Amino acid sequence: MDSTEALHETAGAGAAEAHASDHSHPRYLLVWLWLALLTAAEVAVVGFTALPKSWIVIALLVMAVWKALLVALYFMHLRFEPLRVAVVAASPLPLAVLLVMVVLQEYS
Repeated sequence: MDSTEALHETAGAGAAEAHASDHSHPRYLLVWLWLALLTAAEVAVVGFTALPKSWIVIALLVMAVWKALLVALYFMHLRFEPLRVAVVAASPLPLAVLLVMVVLQEYS
């Protein structure tokens, strides 16, 4: 191995160590607990027959978005990525909302 290869290996190891020290490891068990609690809350909200259906739907949508954010941020590691990666990951969301709105208009 010549000195150039050794220099690149050392620089690569230093960059990996710097990246690892930029953030602490997420607490996956805590995130899983939040996901389990949100799922239990979703099941409980469906059982509330006294609430108007629109409130139930809004509550379920809010909890679903919250769960999706937790999964994307921690299990897909977007929390520790540069902002440009999060923008690329979130860019299809307006199109998805538009698609849902158009489909709902067909059935109303």
